[in-house]
Amino acid sequence: MNGEHEQFISDEDKELRCIREKKLRELMRLREKKQKMSTKPVHVTDSNINEIINKHSLALIDCWASWCGPCAVIAPIIEELAKEYAGKVLVGKLNVDENSKTAERFQVFSIPTLLIMKNGKEVDRIVGLVPKSYVETRLERYLR
Repeated sequence: MNGEHEQFISDEDKELRCIREKKLRELMRLREKKQKMSTKPVHVTDSNINEIINKHSLALIDCWASWCGPCAVIAPIIEELAKEYAGKVLVGKLNVDENSKTAERFQVFSIPTLLIMKNGKEVDRIVGLVPKSYVETRLERYLR
């Protein structure tokens, strides 16, 4: 009886070790994936917009222009969001002066405009200068 008990514990230890190793491999893969995803906003253009919004399940696209004061104010917030949401949300920047086809396609009439894209479709937009917490609250709705 004592030998059977030791065999049971030994088999259980092996199983636990296998489970632990499997979980560790999964965590390492997730960590690598997150590190590969950009921690800086991606440059979005007329030519790559479709690929970007279709490739990533959730994207935040900042529509801006170099002459726009509020765009300059929100730019550091966009940078922070790219870092903080790396691996969860692709953050991109689209210069509307250089990419008028996309601005027209999404009817961007005021800037800054933040487009929230989920599975290739616009699900939300934020127009104007808003606090970071406001953008985060809107993004969190789509992360669930």
